Amino acid sequence: MILLVEDEPLVRLTHVDILRESDYWVLEAENADEAFEILKQRPDVKVVLTDVDMPGSLDGFEFARLVRQGWPEVGVLVISGKTAPGPGDLPPQTVFAPKPVPPAALVEQIERMIDRAEAQLSGESPDT
Repeated sequence: MILLVEDEPLVRLTHVDILRESDYWVLEAENADEAFEILKQRPDVKVVLTDVDMPGSLDGFEFARLVRQGWPEVGVLVISGKTAPGPGDLPPQTVFAPKPVPPAALVEQIERMIDRAEAQLSGESPDT
């Protein structure tokens, strides 16, 4: 289960199509507030894919920090076509990708995050 947080409808639709074509279930949110409500209700979310520039009280970097604190088992992928992370912007275990993200690269990154999360849950080294 992937939670996609993106306020631009066309970009969100494109990412949903890419992920669903790769057999992922996708939940959608337009901003961090909506995404937090989904995370509270859906313990099956494995990865959060979030844009940096979103409407509301939080940008994608702050949202990623709060997700890592509240849901450390959930992988977080931050994407942006406008803003690159500076020092300290990304919390540990968070990945950044510049937009546009090629579909194959997006799916590969999601797969790596899910593999890492499953390895941590089973007590294995993430690289095994």
